[in-house]
Amino acid sequence: MAIETASASKQPDWLRKRGEPSLLDVFRSIPVAAKASPWRKFLTFLGPGYLVAVGYMDPGNWATSLAGGAQFGYALLVVALVSNIMAIILQSLCARLAIATGRDLAQACRDAYPRWAAWPLWLLAELAICATDLAEVIGTAIGLNLLFGIPLEIGVLITALDVFIILWLQTKGFRWIEAFIITLLGVIAVCFAVQIALADPDWGQVVRGFAPTTDIVTNPNMLYLALGIIGATVMPHNLYLHSGIVQTRAYGESLPEKREALKYATLDSTVALTFALAINAGILILAAATFYKTGQHEVSELGRAHELLAPLLGASIAPSLFAIALLCCGLNSTVTATMAGQIVMEGFIDLRLPAWLRRLVTRLVAIIPAIAVTLIYGAGQTGKLLILSQVVLSFQLPFAVVPLVMLTASRAKMGELVAPRWLTAGAAIVAAIIIVLNIKLLFDLAFG
Repeated sequence: MAIETASASKQPDWLRKRGEPSLLDVFRSIPVAAKASPWRKFLTFLGPGYLVAVGYMDPGNWATSLAGGAQFGYALLVVALVSNIMAIILQSLCARLAIATGRDLAQACRDAYPRWAAWPLWLLAELAICATDLAEVIGTAIGLNLLFGIPLEIGVLITALDVFIILWLQTKGFRWIEAFIITLLGVIAVCFAVQIALADPDWGQVVRGFAPTTDIVTNPNMLYLALGIIGATVMPHNLYLHSGIVQTRAYGESLPEKREALKYATLDSTVALTFALAINAGILILAAATFYKTGQHEVSELGRAHELLAPLLGASIAPSLFAIALLCCGLNSTVTATMAGQIVMEGFIDLRLPAWLRRLVTRLVAIIPAIAVTLIYGAGQTGKLLILSQVVLSFQLPFAVVPLVMLTASRAKMGELVAPRWLTAGAAIVAAIIIVLNIKLLFDLAFG
C-alpha cells in the first residue's frame, strides 16, 4: 500500500507515483516536538550527519591519507579541506532534496528520468557500494589481524558476520544505531588525538599544507592520490544514504516545518563533516609527521603503518590505538553501507530485500576480490587495492552528483525549497572539478 502524506494531493506530477519510502521500518520514526527549544530541536536532528561522516573516514580513506602524507608530507591537506567543503555542499543538497520532495536521491532519479537512464545509474551506484564494501572488508580484516593476530584470509571471512550487529541494532530503533555510530566515532577521535600528540608534528608546516599548490595537478602521482582522497571523502553512496536517513525525523509537511527541518539537518551534517575533516587531516598529519619526516615515503599499507608507529613514536600504545581506531572505522562503515545499499536498491528498481540478505550479497561481492588479492599477491598489496577502490569511487561520483545538482536546481521539482542559485553554482563547480580531474587522470593513465 502506498504511503500518502498530508500534502500528497499538492505534489507535482513527477511525485504522484509515490510508493513506500526507503528504510520503511524507521521512516518518520523519530518525533520532532513542535514547541521544543532550538537546542532540543537540534538534538532531535542530531545523528544522520554522523552516519554520513562515517563514510568520510572509512578504511579506504585511511589508505589514501596515509599514502598521501608519507609521499608528500603535508601538501595534500588542502585536498582534504577542499574535498570536505565539496562534501558539505553536496550533503546539504541531499537534505534539501529529501525534505522538499519526500524522496531520497535514488527514488528521485527513478521518478525524474526514463527507465533506460535509471538502470545504469543503479548499476553504477551498486558498483560504488561494492567498492566501499571492499575497503571495509580489507580494513576490518587488517584491524582484526593487528589486534588479535587473526590471518587476513580468515579475517575477511569473519567480516561477513557483521550482519548480526546490524540485525541487533535494527531491533533497537534508529536512535540506537546513531548512538552506536557516534560512540565509535568518539573512540576513533581519542585514538588519533593521542597519536598526534605523540607524533608532535610541525604545526607551521601543517598550516602551510592547507594552501593550494599547482603540483597537485602537474604531478600525476600526486593527482592520483588527490583523486583517491576526493573519492574517499566525497563518497557516492553517502549522497543516497543522507537523502534517505534524513527522513527518519517526523518533521511535518507544512512549508515552515520543512524549512526548519532543512536548517537543522544542514547544521547536523555540517558539524559532523567538520569533525570528519579533523579525523582525515589527523591521519594525513600523523603520516607526514612520522613516515615522511623519517624518509618512509612508500607507506600505504595499513599493516606497515601499524608496524612502524611504535619505533617512530617511541610509545608501545600507538600501534594498538591505530588498530582499535581502524577496527571501529570498519564496524561503523558496515552499518552505513548496508543502509545505503538498501536505499539504492529500493529507490532505483523498487526491489526490497531483508537487511541481512542485502548485506550478505554485497559482502560476498567484496570478499571475493579481497581474498583473491590476499592469496595471490599477499597482504602487502591490500593497501594498493584500497587506494584503487577509492579512485573507482571518484569515477562514479559524477553519476550521483550531476543528477543531484539538476534535481535540486529545478523549481518544478523542488517547489519553494529549490536550491538558491549560489548553492547550485557552487555544486556545479564541484561537479565540474570532479569531472575534469577524472578526465585528467584517465589521460595520464592512458598515456603514461
